[in-house]
Amino acid sequence: MTIEEMKQRKIELGYSYQQISSLSGVPLSTVQKIFRGATRAPRYETLCALERIFQKKEAACIHETASYNIKNDDTTYTADIVHIDTDPASGHTRTALAGGRRTCTLKDYYSLPDDQRAELIDGVIYEMAAPSSIHQLIAGAIHTRLLNHVMTHSGSCLPIISPIDVQLDCDDKTMLQPDIAIVCDRSKITSRCIYGAPDFIIEILSPATRKKDTVIKLNKYLNAGVREYWLIDPDKKTILVYDLEHDALITIYTFHDQIPVTIWHGTCIINFQEIYETIRFLYEQSE
Repeated sequence: MTIEEMKQRKIELGYSYQQISSLSGVPLSTVQKIFRGATRAPRYETLCALERIFQKKEAACIHETASYNIKNDDTTYTADIVHIDTDPASGHTRTALAGGRRTCTLKDYYSLPDDQRAELIDGVIYEMAAPSSIHQLIAGAIHTRLLNHVMTHSGSCLPIISPIDVQLDCDDKTMLQPDIAIVCDRSKITSRCIYGAPDFIIEILSPATRKKDTVIKLNKYLNAGVREYWLIDPDKKTILVYDLEHDALITIYTFHDQIPVTIWHGTCIINFQEIYETIRFLYEQSE
């Protein structure tokens, strides 16, 4: 398929440059240069990635589509959810509305089926499957220790475990579900969601959420004013601690370390060796 043919398909499908970038994995700046004629000889791999999403049949990277009735004011229409980059082990997938319909909003998010977990990030819906046993045990153990610390010290901060909606940017295009959040300003906690940026967030990685958590969410949290961000990698048994309040300084820990909670000035320490000993049997099962 030539670039001119792709331009025509872009018009037919109603795709924006952002949607083309999201669906193909090609950087937004590269997409813009190609379609505006600034780049006349794109790399072969880039052309193949773009060609796949413009083919009349489903692109090779699309594994599954599902249609849902979404109510928008008084109108009900069918929107295709395109599932991209499915992880066979966990079932976690990245999703977006197909056909270049439009940017998704909270109306679309709230109109998804009740049993479907998803996140809305800058107008794109990302479907979330059930987490693994290791994921849940780590999250539960950390949340328990954080909550015990608050209760022991009569603190005002509240640790909250997923699922909980976080309207991070206080707009209608982003709604996240971090694995654990700590909110120190209780006025941000409503019966519906956390409205605004939490002070502290933990995400536990899976193969399918790695890019979203390490790149997309990291930047969202940094820009929104989250003070501290932990990225826990169960496969590598590491924890990346981002001190976003102080120039995004990074400290790398392992499952054998004791990690201080920076926003609490080290008065709370999470003993990962203790947590790991509790879940070690799950790792031994796969050896």
